[in-house]
Amino acid sequence: MTSSTAPHRGNLLILNGPNLNLLGTREPGIYGSTTLADVEQLTTVAAEAAGFSTTCLQSNHEGALVDAIHAARGNSVGIIINAGAYTHTSVALRDAISAVELPTVEVHISNVHQREEFRHHSFLSAVCSTVIVGAGVHGYALAVSALDNSLA
Repeated sequence: MTSSTAPHRGNLLILNGPNLNLLGTREPGIYGSTTLADVEQLTTVAAEAAGFSTTCLQSNHEGALVDAIHAARGNSVGIIINAGAYTHTSVALRDAISAVELPTVEVHISNVHQREEFRHHSFLSAVCSTVIVGAGVHGYALAVSALDNSLA
């Protein structure tokens, strides 16, 4: 089904946290050469094919991400979040995700379980419907698919 024939099923909020604005140049051996703009485009294309619109936001500021999650209630049907380092530190993001009660997919480009010990714990995983780790930027398209299935 193409975006022109897919019925509109609502908006997906795509959130990217700290340092993800540097994708394409930051540690390409870990994160690859795909830019954040590329990630947002591939996610939007996948979402449109499934009948969703998208709102994309990247912020290096925890409060901006919390505010976006709060605003998603009533404006979005699901959330895809790569919280970056906030994954391992932010109770505030966890509480915001829990509070809005929207299906949320946590995405990590790298396999965080093969990296430093502090990256092995996520404050978000317990309140997310799906966690995708180590699939590269393709993880965002997988996240759209997961939401597509859960919202069917």
